[in-house]
Amino acid sequence: MTIKRIGCRFSIKFMNYDQYEPIIEAILFTLGRAVSAEKIAAAVELDLKSTKQVIHQMMQRYQLENRGIQILKLENKYQLCTKREYYNYLIRIASQPKKHVLTDVLLETLSIVAYKQPVTKAEIERIRGVKSDHAINKLIEYDLIQEVGRLDAPGRPILLATTEEFLRCFGVSSINDLPMMDEEQMEEMKEEAEEEIAVTM
Repeated sequence: MTIKRIGCRFSIKFMNYDQYEPIIEAILFTLGRAVSAEKIAAAVELDLKSTKQVIHQMMQRYQLENRGIQILKLENKYQLCTKREYYNYLIRIASQPKKHVLTDVLLETLSIVAYKQPVTKAEIERIRGVKSDHAINKLIEYDLIQEVGRLDAPGRPILLATTEEFLRCFGVSSINDLPMMDEEQMEEMKEEAEEEIAVTM
């Protein structure tokens, strides 16, 4: 970003980082917490100095365009949040029922259902390596997964699949639009579940 003085007014010229700004905005919005510049740089595949320039350009742009959001710099981290002057408006919304929060365990279980559906509880637990009754019940309560039938096998176990609410929440029109997940990522999920068991023991 460069600043030029024209008469008695200042004109701000932004560098051409248009392709990175929406990506960084999406990262900060989705995570909802402070993210280090290094992690952002790695995600957008840009060097650290340029990444910081993009972020500071975004900070300036939000101010100039009088947006309701801003990016705060917290040491070497950045967080997307609302401006303080709109606090009273947010209080009105906060007094309404809150949306459900998806923990890492719920997201992991939901991912397995999304990519393996229709899937049984036993298959979910085989992949995760840990009992998943609580996670499955919560996801059903949140209307993100549902029972879609029974497997033609001994005991006729219940088959689970995602719902229309799942598609709305994740902004896809069908499960075919989900990004591909390979076996390595599934294995990582299993390892995380094993770590979860170790912590709770």
